[in-house]
Amino acid sequence: MKQAVLRPASVADAEQVAAVYLASRAAFLAFAPIVHSEAEVRDWVARVLIPGGGVTVAIGGGSTGPIVGIMAVSRQHSIGWIDQLYLLPSAVGHRLGTRLVEHAKKSLGSPVRLFTFQENVGARRFYERHGFRAIELGDGSNNEERCPDILYEWVATEPHLLGG
Repeated sequence: MKQAVLRPASVADAEQVAAVYLASRAAFLAFAPIVHSEAEVRDWVARVLIPGGGVTVAIGGGSTGPIVGIMAVSRQHSIGWIDQLYLLPSAVGHRLGTRLVEHAKKSLGSPVRLFTFQENVGARRFYERHGFRAIELGDGSNNEERCPDILYEWVATEPHLLGG
């Protein structure tokens, strides 16, 4: 895969962002069924997720290709959050997830937190490889899918990564 270009998402990207989200969920999270219809997901992406800001898209094949990855970040008080990170299955294994996580660390500063499902072993290995540590196990009662989850946190050890 040619080097992907990262850029902020626009409302015009909503259909492709929703398609990446849905394809990734179907491929990697079959154990956690989506509780909303595809139409509801598409509407949420267009009316809530992208207009809310903090969404980065990865364009495959340079600046003119399709969207192959998405990441949404936010800040709550002094903590940065990776709220969504999804790749098309064909984009996995090309260091795109690494680029998105590094982008989040750089833009948010330390600490950065995220949730993933306990059963999502691939995501757990990925985040742990990138310095995230499990700080809390959940029973699923606080997420829509009702699947046990893990709260991860990354804390910078290098001074230039501390501030966001």
